[in-house]
Order: sequence, then structure tokens, then C-alpha cells
Amino acid sequence: MRPSATRALASTFLALLALGCPHPGAAPTPTAGEPELRVALAVDVQSVVLGGDASGELFVTDDGNGQAVGSIPAGARWIAIPDSATRGAKLRLVRPDGTTTEPHTGIALVNVTENRFAMANARRYRGRIHVVAGRAGAGLTVVNRLGIESYVAGVVGPEIGGRRPDELAAVLAQAVVSRTFAVGNRGRYESLGFDAYADTRDQVYNGVAAETPQAWDAVRRTAGQVLRYRGEIIDAFFHSTCGFSTAGVEEAFATGRTRPYLRPVSDQYAKGHYYCDISPRFRWREEWDAQKLRAIFTRTLPAVMPIGGDAPSFITDVEVTRTTRSGRVGELRIVFEHGDVRIPGGAVRSVLRPEVDRSLSSTAFQLTVTKDGGRLTRLVAAGAGSGHAVGMCQWGAVGRARAGQDHRRILSTYFPGTTLDRIY
Repeated sequence: MRPSATRALASTFLALLALGCPHPGAAPTPTAGEPELRVALAVDVQSVVLGGDASGELFVTDDGNGQAVGSIPAGARWIAIPDSATRGAKLRLVRPDGTTTEPHTGIALVNVTENRFAMANARRYRGRIHVVAGRAGAGLTVVNRLGIESYVAGVVGPEIGGRRPDELAAVLAQAVVSRTFAVGNRGRYESLGFDAYADTRDQVYNGVAAETPQAWDAVRRTAGQVLRYRGEIIDAFFHSTCGFSTAGVEEAFATGRTRPYLRPVSDQYAKGHYYCDISPRFRWREEWDAQKLRAIFTRTLPAVMPIGGDAPSFITDVEVTRTTRSGRVGELRIVFEHGDVRIPGGAVRSVLRPEVDRSLSSTAFQLTVTKDGGRLTRLVAAGAGSGHAVGMCQWGAVGRARAGQDHRRILSTYFPGTTLDRIY
């Protein structure tokens, strides 16, 4: 690259960073005080495909000193890989012709074409992309740095889906909750170099592809708004379907500290009728025979507690021995031929799985046990809801929106005692 071209691209790159890569008609220009979020798109991977967008050029700089590394032409793809000479402590970029760049601890890239986006692993993202080498022997971490509002626009759709006009209050509520979660959790993974994962460990974030006019409308109408309790940003939990009532945070998480705004809230609006009964997960049923249940426990029990022998012996009973204040399973007792184990409520969904790769929908269930000769032959769980049940019930929010409740009322119901405040 010619020195003059390098300087020109560097100037463009710095200007774009200052602007936050706005996209007229979609992303608003970041306002004063809007926080930036670092979202981990991939962690400990062995390669990252950069570029591929035929309509924009990507400018690449060294993540440490800001010096230009090169530019990825529109439509071209470069691949980031761990540097073998440093055993992965640094990375190299492989060009289409097979040549490589010098090793770098990390690189940053931004699209220098107006109204276009950074691109990694065939997905477009606002802001900029950083690829960082891990410790020796580890893989690469891919991080998207962007403004909170752009992040929320990429989260709302995947989290609550496209909604009807009479359900828009639920979308506004989701935007506020997602923003509150993001702002409140900045620095959560500081030792790893980012603030949030792009999946269900935090919030599902799919970049520009997930943005919709409806999501951006919700972002603009609630811009900068978060939930606070006595001046502090809250822990903004949400879930799919509560089934009948939300749960206190201490019911769902072993390390959960009781919070006044995360207590059980009834979702009932008339006798036998609930706001979230429109959810496809409102009621469910799971069934196991003895062989399948034993196979499931063989896989899941060692993850939560030590068990003797190669596999659990014959099962003689499974029973709920304690319920929580919202009526969920607080402890599950599994009785074997030669002993028993007790599973705390927070681990029940990961132990009593319908399939090895699928968690139980919720801890709100009742059991029916069938036995033959003292041994369990069949177990049936009849349950309600989906998710941990803490905070905002998303299907409940949709039902409340249909009933005419605005997003402020929805939020104050699921997070009692909180205030809706604009912080930037």
C-alpha cells in the first residue's frame, strides 16, 4: 500500500470511529454519554473470515498501536489465524493469494465505505471488529465494539421476535430491559476483554441482519432509558414464559441475592386466565421410561455432584421434596437402589433433561411416577412456562400489550419499585 493511501485510509478510519459508523435511516448518531459495548462474537476459535461484502472496503489496523496493516477490497476475504511461530500468542492475516501479514497481538477493522458495515464470518456489524490473539495455545477472540443503541437494535428482534401493532408495548419494554441489562453488565467479563457474549449466556445478538424497522423504532422511542431501583441500575432479568407467576431471583439461581424488584409477580388477570397463556410454552409435558431416565442421569448427574460407580443403579423413585415461594421445584430427590441424591432447584433443569441436549423447560412442574416391583418404570412431568422465570415474562408482556397496557406499566409490574430513567 502506498504511504499516501495509508495515511488517507487512516484518517478515514479515525473519522469513522468518532462517528460510530452511522447509517442514515437506521442507526442514530451516538449521543453524548452513550456507552460503548464490547460483544464477544466468538471466543477461542482457530480462524476468522474477515470481509466478503461486495459493496465496501475494510481498513485494518494494529489493535495495539493503531498503525495501518492493510485494506480488504470489497468482496475479498482475508482469514485471521493464530500465529504458529508464537504458538498462538499472536495472529496473522492470510490474504487471498496465500501471503500473510506480520504477526499482531490483535487487529481492528472498520468499513471505510459510507453506510456500510464491518464484516466477520459472513455477518455484518455496526461499529468495528477486533480480533485478538489469546494466550499461547489458545484461539482467537472476535469482539464487536459499538454503541449501546445499535447493540439493542440487534438484540430486540432475536429476543422477542417481530410483533403485531397491538403488541408494540412489549417491544418497547424489551428494548428498555435489553438496554438496562447491557449497561448494567459492562465490565462483567473484563478479564476476558469484553462485556457480553452474543448468545443466550447474555442476550442473543446477530448484528445488522437482525435489525428491523420495528426494533429501531423501539430503540429510538426509548433511547437512553434504563430501569433503576433507588438510583442504581437493576439486574434486568427476562425469560420466555412464566406460566402463572414470575419467580424471585433466589429461587432460580443458587448465588442469587434477594432483590425487592425481583420477587414473584402473578401473571393472572382473571380466575384461571394468565397474560402469558398465549405462549406455545405455557403448558408442557415430558415423559421418560426407566431406561431413558437412567441414561439421562448417567450423563447429567456427574456435572452437578459426584456419584459412585460407573452409572446410577436402578431408580426407585423421583420426588419433589421442597417447593419455592412461587410454587416451583426447590429440591428434587432421586432415589436409587442403593442410595439417593438431592438436586437443588437451580440445577434441576440441567439434570432432569428430556433429551441430553435439551434442558427441561422450567422448574414449575408436578411429577407422576409409575412403578413395578419397587422400581420406577415411567416418569411424567407436567409443567408450566419456559425459562428461569425471573424478571420480565416476555409472553406475559405481549399479552399485557394486547390488553392495552403501555410499556411503562409492563415494566413497573414485572420490576416493582423501579423507575424508568433516561441516563444519556
